[in-house]
Amino acid sequence: MALLIYGVTGYTGRLIVARALHEGLRPILAGRDATAVHTLASTHALEARIATLEEPAVLDALLRDVTVVLHCAGPFSRTSAPMIDACIRRGVHYLDITGELQVFEAAAARHEEAQRAGVMLMPGTGFDVVPSDCLAAHLHRRLPEATALALGFRALGGVSRGTALTMVEGLGRPGWIRRGGVLTPVPPGWHTRTIDFGDGPKLAVTIPWGDVSTVFHSTGIPDVRVYMSVHPRQLAMLRRSRWLGWLLRTGFMQRRLAAKVRAAPPGPDDRARAKGVSLLWGEATAADGRRVVSRLRGPEGYTLTADTAVRIAQRVLAGDAPRGFQTPSRAYGPDFVLEVPGVVRDDVDRQ
Repeated sequence: MALLIYGVTGYTGRLIVARALHEGLRPILAGRDATAVHTLASTHALEARIATLEEPAVLDALLRDVTVVLHCAGPFSRTSAPMIDACIRRGVHYLDITGELQVFEAAAARHEEAQRAGVMLMPGTGFDVVPSDCLAAHLHRRLPEATALALGFRALGGVSRGTALTMVEGLGRPGWIRRGGVLTPVPPGWHTRTIDFGDGPKLAVTIPWGDVSTVFHSTGIPDVRVYMSVHPRQLAMLRRSRWLGWLLRTGFMQRRLAAKVRAAPPGPDDRARAKGVSLLWGEATAADGRRVVSRLRGPEGYTLTADTAVRIAQRVLAGDAPRGFQTPSRAYGPDFVLEVPGVVRDDVDRQ
């Protein structure tokens, strides 16, 4: 029963490898950069495999004798499809750490294909979407008649280069909500509200994160909005991007912004991660006006990602892998995230 981690030399990939070793796993380490992968593997006396994602035959060889892939090399909008293709061909379970809405929708569309192949497809085994998906499922459990659900994030601790590069790719593009069960584009910075994440009221704005997809698949709730806390200056920049989107999407601007990201530190250091925290809020509403609100507090996002991704990989290695496209809560229940040390959930009110 072998776990292969692809993208091990990135910021989050290294954290996941460290967590896997802490849990007693001996994963196969894989990626594009032969020197970096072999160096990391030799440090821990692990097997190394080198492969790019362009050649199906190379990927098939990469997955030889592998039970589950934990894919950590983004942006997943470009890297997930070839790895999923290979996993379905080879009968290997697929996990990744994306938060990109389109990746979830693409994987969901392959549900029956994955079932026939006998594999599980679970994108989003990290900070987005494990805690938020479990919170959404918990709210649905509290109010099964809910027709609308809103989620909010407040993450304190910094972002990695990979996350920042994904954000750069999304500049100037529309936001998304789900309305009547249908994904619906909205302008950047479309809707704001004030949310109390447990540390006082904060301005929050709609964002097109993966939960706009996963909440519907996990709960069936047809109307979904996802919010993130922002500074008023950030909100103003989002709204200006409605008119500057064409410029932000140009190759010149994308390359320039990506270069700035790559010049920054790879991600939060150990001290920042230790001090960081993840705050989540959720509200489910029924057609008759009944409403429930719950909050969740947990470790810093990248720390939480390493824990939940490895925890899910362990379940799959143990044979707990429902076939087809899955979300964390659909496969392992609303309380799965409570297994993570430091995660606390509170039911705020019921009306």
